[in-house]
Amino acid sequence: MTEVAVQGRSMQKLISLFKALSDETRLRIIKLLENGELCVCDITAALDLVQPKVSFHLNTLKGAGLIKDRKAGRWIHYSLENADMRKRFLLLTVMEGVSADAVKNDQKRLEVFLKKKNTSVKIVSVGKSMKQCCGG
Repeated sequence: MTEVAVQGRSMQKLISLFKALSDETRLRIIKLLENGELCVCDITAALDLVQPKVSFHLNTLKGAGLIKDRKAGRWIHYSLENADMRKRFLLLTVMEGVSADAVKNDQKRLEVFLKKKNTSVKIVSVGKSMKQCCGG
């Protein structure tokens, strides 16, 4: 691969990264994930958005290498990707820049949803093990 092609690929990755960070919803998702792994339904409830819209934003963040996912049965859980130190520092900077007031309502909705989810847990059989239903 030529040096120009490598530089072009590197530039595209950078553009993808900054595009992913240029959307308010994606910044809100990053701020929610600051405290740990969340399922798609948790993020959907916190943002008060429909699941397809949240999934679109999660895919954009994942494509930029900012978050990672883990499948548990039928549900996908997301967390911040901390492997790349440059992206990690960038995420820390972004999270500091997003004020707590800006995401206060998201946090409140998430807390209410998680409390309800934990008190009305549904257990479904998935293979040999029992998995907690994400729907709450």
